Amino acid sequence: MATSDLFGRRAELSRLSAFLDGVRQNGQVRLIWGDPGVGKSALVNATSQLAQRSGMRVLHGSGSEFEADVSYSTLNQLLLPVHDQLDRLPPGPREALAVALGFDAGTTPDALLICNATLLLIRSVSADQPVLLVIDDLHWIDRASSVVIGFIARRLDGCRAGLLASARTGTGNFLDRRGLSEMTVEPLDHEAAAELVTTHFPAMPDRTRRRLFDLAQGNPLALMELPPTLLGAAQSPMPQTDVVPLGDRLQAMFASRISDLPEATRQILLLATFEGTGDLQHLRAADDNAPGLADLAPAERAQLVRIDDSTSRIAFRHPLIRSAIVAMSTHDERCAAHLTLAAALRGRPERRAWHLSAAATGPDESVAELLEEAAHRVMLRGDSFAATAALTRAAELSTTNHDRARRLAEAAYIGAEAGGSSADAATLLTTARQATLDSAGSLHAASAAAFLMLNGDGDVDTAHRLLTGAIETGDHGYRADDSALIEAMQTLLLLSWYGGTPEYWEPFHRALSRMQPEPLDVLSLASKTFPDPVRTAAAALPEAEALLSRLPGETDPTRIVRLGTASVYLDRLADIREPSWRVVRQGRDGGPPRRHLGALMHLCLDSFLVGRWDEAEELAREGQHICETAGFPFFAWYFHYNLAIVAAGRGRFDEAYALADEITHWARPRGVTAAALFAQHPRALAALGQGRFDEAFRHAAAMSPPGALAAYAPHCTWVIFDLVEAATRIGRTVEAQAHARAMRAADLAGLSPRMTLIQAGVDMLVAGDDVAATSRVTQVLSDPTMEKWQYDTARVRLALGEKLRRTGSTSEASRHLLEARDGFAAMAAGPWLARIDGELRATGHRLTDPAPQGPAGLTAQEMQIAELAAVGLSNKQIAARLFLSHRTVGSHLYRIFPKLGVTSRAGLRDALSSPEAHRSAPR
Repeated sequence: MATSDLFGRRAELSRLSAFLDGVRQNGQVRLIWGDPGVGKSALVNATSQLAQRSGMRVLHGSGSEFEADVSYSTLNQLLLPVHDQLDRLPPGPREALAVALGFDAGTTPDALLICNATLLLIRSVSADQPVLLVIDDLHWIDRASSVVIGFIARRLDGCRAGLLASARTGTGNFLDRRGLSEMTVEPLDHEAAAELVTTHFPAMPDRTRRRLFDLAQGNPLALMELPPTLLGAAQSPMPQTDVVPLGDRLQAMFASRISDLPEATRQILLLATFEGTGDLQHLRAADDNAPGLADLAPAERAQLVRIDDSTSRIAFRHPLIRSAIVAMSTHDERCAAHLTLAAALRGRPERRAWHLSAAATGPDESVAELLEEAAHRVMLRGDSFAATAALTRAAELSTTNHDRARRLAEAAYIGAEAGGSSADAATLLTTARQATLDSAGSLHAASAAAFLMLNGDGDVDTAHRLLTGAIETGDHGYRADDSALIEAMQTLLLLSWYGGTPEYWEPFHRALSRMQPEPLDVLSLASKTFPDPVRTAAAALPEAEALLSRLPGETDPTRIVRLGTASVYLDRLADIREPSWRVVRQGRDGGPPRRHLGALMHLCLDSFLVGRWDEAEELAREGQHICETAGFPFFAWYFHYNLAIVAAGRGRFDEAYALADEITHWARPRGVTAAALFAQHPRALAALGQGRFDEAFRHAAAMSPPGALAAYAPHCTWVIFDLVEAATRIGRTVEAQAHARAMRAADLAGLSPRMTLIQAGVDMLVAGDDVAATSRVTQVLSDPTMEKWQYDTARVRLALGEKLRRTGSTSEASRHLLEARDGFAAMAAGPWLARIDGELRATGHRLTDPAPQGPAGLTAQEMQIAELAAVGLSNKQIAARLFLSHRTVGSHLYRIFPKLGVTSRAGLRDALSSPEAHRSAPR
């Protein structure tokens, strides 16, 4: 019975199918209850269609609010199709029923006679073929019809007739329900709701989807009716996100129950709607005339609200009730409610500002200032959406063009940089430019324009020149407390890094040197550790230590992400792992996507270094998805890069090269030199994994030439070991030694323990037969803290093991090689495992036979996942069974499909059922 229109109703449809089987045998009754819009009518219609297809006769009637006082009106609808069969009845019952139904004139017959006549007619008709009586909106049928329907419902045994009726939960009706079978239709679960929305609105942004699910609460009608409103509405200045315009059908769900309430009750519900938190103390403070809130009682009885006496809180039974209450209020009533709440919330400046702004009917600078202050406070919590909305509303209430333009420009910057729609930010920026911009407004406008260029078709050079000009011509006086200047400098920092040459950095350092009394701490640190860490980061280590020590209590996601940026080349990303995860969780819950992306970038980089490659891939794909859906296409290259280096490390060479080429193809026309350089890293890794050392050397040298650690190319520190190893392999020892000397001259080892490890490894590679260098690297590796750098530690141990084997120290070589093998195995780094295994065999070490693999080289876990997916389990179901995350399951399937030569789940069963699969499946 399941149809494409009834998502998540398999259980209900199965029960109703069984009900129809019972009707055909011995009569059945089923009453269906549910909230408005939950899908009762859809289930009734599906059951009616099945009944008709199976040869049953369906007689349909429905209650009507406007016919509730017309006796036998519903019975008339129900029996009208069989009125020509009244002749089957004896004269007395026939005449009584004809009069009751309005077919003949006469005095109203006795009710019992009409009941018996209806029962006789149903039994007579069902003798020819089974009959299903269907009644919608039972709560609105007239009293006379309800008596007859209740009478026959208890007397259908022994005939092939059934009654299926539906009614709204919580409504009264005249039907005597005692002894009748009932079922309640619940809202859709999240999975079914998501399937419904994805089918009908596949392009809906994630943030809008989350808001839709919060508002609809699984109600199918709301899930279908709300999306056009949510998708088409401009960014609302109102903070009550669960108050939305309702269409006629949705409003009708609650209108009758609200309109029947006393005036005082509707007013207190309006206050509760705008108050938003459900705290009865706030309502008592706002409503001096009703300290006991007794006027809420009618709303409780109408099942519109619940009041929890233990917590003194009021909750609406469905979020859309709030919208219906607002829709049924007048403008004056809404203004009065907001002013009342503002007066009661003097200790809550942000919420008070919103209520005052909602009540304002024209420009009001005092309220605009309150909203601007509120915007700056919420930004400290990372809520860019609320900050943008507050500034936009403050601009509307501004009394001068200067203030209006300044506030709109700041809103545009926040929207473009932190997480708003690029279209919204562009609109705000255009509107701001139509008014007169002051210095702060010009800086915010330039910063916003720069981000819009990057995420559009613009290039780094144009965006950099635009922002540099705004900074150098502004009258900000380079004051370090000027928030617009600080944000412009943070943006210029990124633009200069993307540009990747000294010319881009000169305006940044020039402006930074003029800031008085000195730049803010995070900007100051980033200016030393991010542009050219090889030359300037060491002096900033005490500064970094002081800031990172205070990070555990940090709540501002912007500051967390910017500290992460300042920590990348100090190898301190582990210090911000937990704060970064907090930002990611906030993003997943609807927080700013730009901060979400920044935290994901840092987690991906750290996960690669510490060997959590499954996590790195999972988070990188999450980042790609956000870039695609949240309007940040520029930042997708970061996640292509992270996927590429893991693919290279795991031997998926074609994938690594393709991703690197995609980055280069995208970056060069836009002048994103940093991205083009990053693309050389996965190429170098892939070439090393393939044993093509000359190519690996060429790609690593493209990031930084041998013997010179390139200025303003900080990521060159990530390919130092690759370059030196490749150089020694192809006999370019002079270049390798020059690079080692450059590292020592820069005291790169002083930047971090990881750089100490890399320095020791490089010195060992270029030292020839120097025993001291081998002893030094052995000593560094003995430090337990080095093990957290799983990837680099495994690389250095492999190189050390190779050297020890060549010098005859086979026992010591085997020890290091086996430890390196454990590290690479944990990362599933296939090419490196193969290289180690060759070295171990050369030492005489006997390797155990590897575990057999499935078809096309599936690992045991991949085979297990493939089999579960082939039988229809979802990623979440597989994840729960195997104690994985659903994203990890998705990552495995991404690799399984090409191995099996299939492109979707549909092909898994055939691929796994092949004779080859049975012969080679893991045991």
